[in-house]
Amino acid sequence: MIIRISLWLVFVSLPVFLLVELLLRLSVPVLPDILSRLAAAILLSAFALLLLTGAVAIFKIIIGTVFDYFSSGQRIQRRLLYIQARHDQIKRLFYFRTVQMKYFTDVKRRSLLKINNHKHIHSLSKANQKNLLAIKKNYPEQFLGNYNKKMPAIERNRILKPC
Repeated sequence: MIIRISLWLVFVSLPVFLLVELLLRLSVPVLPDILSRLAAAILLSAFALLLLTGAVAIFKIIIGTVFDYFSSGQRIQRRLLYIQARHDQIKRLFYFRTVQMKYFTDVKRRSLLKINNHKHIHSLSKANQKNLLAIKKNYPEQFLGNYNKKMPAIERNRILKPC
């Protein structure tokens, strides 16, 4: 409705400007000045009314939006969205923490396994050495002497022979 009034005022001011032009051509002395001021005032009031209407409409929209933003329904909805986002964040954090824990436990397990294997190899080596010493005591000295003499030649052949 207000836009119609503004348009009506613009359309009313146009004939007044044409009347001012006609009176100037007819050389009427004072009347064109008064009518031109009247037409300018009508045109200015039309644009002012249009701007004022726009400002009031924007102000109403802003006030309505602010009241809607602070309404209880919107507050509850924002709180619910916050809780859902926080829940999703905690789930992602839990997942990444479990992946991290699995990784570090696997690294620790491998380290312990390596240490255990190293200890086990040493204990097996010591046990084998004891067994070999026990077996060596059972063989005659003459056999071991021949074995020690043949051993370097066997080693050379094994190293020089391609696999």
